[in-house]
Amino acid sequence: MFIHIGNGNVIHSEEIIAIIDYNLISSSTIINEMMTASKRKKKVVGPKKNAKAVMITKDMIYFSTLSVSTLKKRSSISSTINKLDDYAEEMTL
Repeated sequence: MFIHIGNGNVIHSEEIIAIIDYNLISSSTIINEMMTASKRKKKVVGPKKNAKAVMITKDMIYFSTLSVSTLKKRSSISSTINKLDDYAEEMTL
C-alpha cells in the first residue's frame, strides 16, 4: 500500500523503517551523521524548513510537513486494511 506523506510525496508503506519527530534529529549525533551522509548522496527529499517529521526508508530520507502522529495513522490504516482483506477471505471460504 502507498502512503501520501505530504508535499507531493508518496511512498510504499513496506519501505518505511522509521518515523522520527524532526525536533529529535538535533539531539542525536548518529541521526545527524546519517542525515549528512544521505545529503551527500542526494538521498534526502522534502522541505526542511517546515518539517515536522522525518521518514526513513530503505533508500531515501523524506522530510514531511505532516506530524508523526498523522503519518503513523496513515501507515497503520494500510495495516488495518490488509487485516480486513484477510478476514474477508476467511469469510468466503
